[in-house]
Amino acid sequence: MVTVSHEAVTQFQALMDQVDEPLKITFQNIHRGYPTETLVRFLKARDGNVSKAHKMLMDCLHWRAQNEIDKILSKPIVPTELYRAVRDSQLIGMSGYSRESLPVFAVGVGLSTFDKASVHCYVQSHIQINEYRDRVILPSASAKHGRPITTCVKVLDMTGLKLSALSQIKLLTIISTVDDLNYPEKTNTYYIVNVPYIFSACWKVVKPLLQERTRKKIQVLQGSGRDELLKIMDFESLPHFCRREDSGSSRSSENKNCFSLDHPFHQQLYNYIKQQSLISEPIQPVKQGSFHVDLPEPAAEGTEIAKTIESELHKIENRNGLTQSLDDV
Repeated sequence: MVTVSHEAVTQFQALMDQVDEPLKITFQNIHRGYPTETLVRFLKARDGNVSKAHKMLMDCLHWRAQNEIDKILSKPIVPTELYRAVRDSQLIGMSGYSRESLPVFAVGVGLSTFDKASVHCYVQSHIQINEYRDRVILPSASAKHGRPITTCVKVLDMTGLKLSALSQIKLLTIISTVDDLNYPEKTNTYYIVNVPYIFSACWKVVKPLLQERTRKKIQVLQGSGRDELLKIMDFESLPHFCRREDSGSSRSSENKNCFSLDHPFHQQLYNYIKQQSLISEPIQPVKQGSFHVDLPEPAAEGTEIAKTIESELHKIENRNGLTQSLDDV
């Protein structure tokens, strides 16, 4: 892992002290009272290089200003039916907290279809969850425990992953790029569970392409990952797809399904956004549709990984097609 020196943080802070007022306010919205921890995150993302970390943070601040990210939590996706469609096809939610008090976010990678709304809706929803995490969930946890809690844990469910995932790679690369550039080092560990063959095949070729600090954060667990995850969180915080001893399912019918719009996390998030919209624009009606954000160009690393995944999926598809042809003979 990258070790960040006190000197590097001091130099970085001196550079940020020179930032003009509008961007200073945006920076405050990022660090939420923990500027040092924020500077350390950006330094880690650029291997401790102050100049590169400063450029990265300034680019992030300009992106936030140009796209009014500070206001995105007052821009609900309406009508509710559209938002429910987003939630049904972009499976993500918060299931609880780890024993270290880090929020546990669950992502249904395999069963997310991204086919019920526009790309902009999905990107908007993803950023809103990021911002709600950073502006509401993490500050609340920090205040409760009397220490900075600035990162989370993610559990990625690969249940149902199919070759059709090929069509999702472009959108997933955009979302990943938004996170890499503007929300760096916000996840302590990625736990990957319910892994089918197709993921294992792709993982072998993608793993060497990842940066070392990213590789060290990823743990591929056996089956539903239940036993391993219970070492770091209580049963109540396990995502629903990890609660069975055998492989679970992202589309569990339990009340604990944290992907559902009816789950307390999503109800609180959506109500918060609607309330913020009334405060910011109490007279004007909320416009239907999505809040457009400039979509970033994926970095070279992200593009290479996406191409590698596409290539591997095509190989698997071709092998399956050959097998099917032989079966038909």
